[in-house]
Amino acid sequence: MKIQLRQIAHARSGDKGDDVNIGLIALTPQDYAVLVREVTASRVKKHFAEICRGEVERYELPNLYALNFVLHHALDGGGLVSLRMDNQGKTYSAALLRMEINVP
Repeated sequence: MKIQLRQIAHARSGDKGDDVNIGLIALTPQDYAVLVREVTASRVKKHFAEICRGEVERYELPNLYALNFVLHHALDGGGLVSLRMDNQGKTYSAALLRMEINVP
């Protein structure tokens, strides 16, 4: 069955220059196992394909039941030079929570 990430996680995001940082936090320990399996760096890169021009890195934080993603070159130059509506990456967490994943 397919669900949106928002059903099993919450998220926060922000920027550092031209990069976006997204923290994805599971609602339960069981949900964390699903996140680790389903939310890969390549899937996040594909989800943000139209706006992320660089690589996507994923970091696991098992003690927090969380994943952290860094999307490189995703802000069209960053806060002071970008003409994008969200030039600081604050809404990227909401966009990631709309990603669909498979669950048993």
